[in-house]
Amino acid sequence: MNWIIGAVCAIAVSVAAYWKRSLSLSGMLAAALMGTVYFGAGNLFWFGILLLFFVSSSIFSKLKADQKRETEKSYAKTGRRDAGQVMANGGLGMAACIGNALWPDPGWALFFVGVMASVTADTWATEWGSLSRKPPRSILNGRPLSPGTSGGVSLLGSSAALAGGVVIGGAAWLFVMWSGLTSYIFLPLHYWIVIGGLSGFAGAMLDSYLGATLQSMYRCTVCGRSVEATRHCNENTVPLRGWSWLNNDMVNMISSLAAGGLALVLGRWLTEIVQKVILG
Repeated sequence: MNWIIGAVCAIAVSVAAYWKRSLSLSGMLAAALMGTVYFGAGNLFWFGILLLFFVSSSIFSKLKADQKRETEKSYAKTGRRDAGQVMANGGLGMAACIGNALWPDPGWALFFVGVMASVTADTWATEWGSLSRKPPRSILNGRPLSPGTSGGVSLLGSSAALAGGVVIGGAAWLFVMWSGLTSYIFLPLHYWIVIGGLSGFAGAMLDSYLGATLQSMYRCTVCGRSVEATRHCNENTVPLRGWSWLNNDMVNMISSLAAGGLALVLGRWLTEIVQKVILG
């Protein structure tokens, strides 16, 4: 029954997102499959957090879209997410959901929260950071960068990253309560907020660091800008730096994997503290 409910909900949300131009056709199909697995193999905890990430990110991507249009030309992909972006953002979480279904353990849920906190923090940072009135600065040396340059951070974007992680952490506590999972995994609200906030922010910062160092970047032969895209100003770009296989989607996956590991460690440690307090 869970699989049927999951499929119906996932298809409805995916089709609506495609209609609103938040997803491409391939992105819609990937999101429908992913949502079905999240609810079928999991429950409201897994599906709810995924939905919160997707809906909030889609809304923010439409916020002042005209103002962001020029900046988005530097990105390899735009706000209309394809299958690669969907899998990069939700694939590790889906693997954790399946892992928990096969080998139940609270560690999967902790890892999942870290992963989703990271992708949410990174997406919120990108969407809000592009609206900053001040130019971003390099995460490596603090020098001003052109808007849209990988490795750039801003106060507005960093604040949005922290907020995204905190929201996912708070939502995790809420969905644990709603799903009746307190006997399976129990942590007070403020602990969930710490896990989500720290892991999400760390994942977003690692994403920026990799973007400034190892991610594949290209130079536009027309305007001379450093961009992620292989085409800019209607011309092919030329390789500038980084590893050719380490594109934006791979950076997202590596960063969220690290954030998931951090959340797992933090969660285990905080759980031990809670257990010691309860047992006296």
